[in-house]
Formats: sequence, C-alpha cells, structure tokens
Amino acid sequence: MFAKLLSAKTVPAAPISMKARQEPLMRTYVKDPEQAWIIDSAMTSSDHVHAGEPIHTQVTFGVGMPASQRIGVHRKVGGECDFPNPGEVLSAALASCFDTTIRIIANRLGLPLTRLQVTADAKVDVRGTLRVDESAPVGFQTIDVRVSIEAANGVTQQQIGMLLKAAEHSCVVLQTLRNPPQISLNCDCAN
Repeated sequence: MFAKLLSAKTVPAAPISMKARQEPLMRTYVKDPEQAWIIDSAMTSSDHVHAGEPIHTQVTFGVGMPASQRIGVHRKVGGECDFPNPGEVLSAALASCFDTTIRIIANRLGLPLTRLQVTADAKVDVRGTLRVDESAPVGFQTIDVRVSIEAANGVTQQQIGMLLKAAEHSCVVLQTLRNPPQISLNCDCAN
C-alpha cells in the first residue's frame, strides 16, 4: 500500500506557499542561529540482515518517521544488483535534493512548472576499491546531473536560468559533494 501511495502522482489539495512556510523559519534563524541546525541520519543494523551476509544490508533513513530500504552490492564488485546499491542511493540523494530545491525556489518565485526531471549518474572505476590497480582512485570520479524543465507559458528562459542558478547554490547535497565536509569515523568494536 505504501509503495502504491509513493508511486501515485501527488497534487496538493490546496496550493502550498513555500514563502509562507519558510518566512517564519527564516525570522527564527536570524534571531537564533542555533535553531537552524538539523541532523539527518541513516543507520544500518544486523537486526535486519545478518552481519555475516556480505552482499546485502538494510538502511533506515531518518528517525522521527523512519523508512527502510534493502541495499545490495553492485555486480561489478561481486554483488547481484538485486536491490539499490550505495552509489544509487548517493545518486538518489543528489537527484532528489536538486529536484526539491528547484521546486521550492520555483514556488517561492511564482514560476509554475509543468514538468521536472532530474537525473544523477555517478561514475566510478571499481579497480580502486577492489585494489586491482593502486593508481585507480577509490570513489566516484564524475557525477553528471541532467535537468529537464518545462514551465507554464509566460516563464522565460532567463527565469529558468535564474531558477537553476539559485537551485545550484541552495542544493545541500550538491554543495556537500562539491565541498566535502570533515568526516569522523568512530568504532565501538568488540571481539
């Protein structure tokens, strides 16, 4: 049932004004910058997939209203490609963040969009992670993002260009990938 709801094309019952939703938040953040901080979380656990299973896991996104997804390992590194793999999750994060950023800014600017599609393709040479070639880097070497937008009559190409530039500036995942954060790795390890 949940999957059916997600696959249905949703149209809000009443118009949503992002300006009305965001203006009070923005005023709060000006007065109290600490209120602007959020923590997004994801977690895997062997409670769902045995720790000895090498090609699958399950990730839970979020805390307050969690959603889980089975994750598989890509065929090119020994998996079966039977579930989304971590690279696809990364690509999904980028595509969905850029998509929603465009939607929010278009709404705030009063630019009615009739169609929007964002595709993110992350490319990696797996020889690095498999240690087949020590000169091959570990990690995605390129990520290509393609946007297809159709707007209602009266929206100019200049406005769409400004929309894309604003979305590029404001997309948290895009900017994180361009300017990587400091990452700490801690282990609570037991024998």
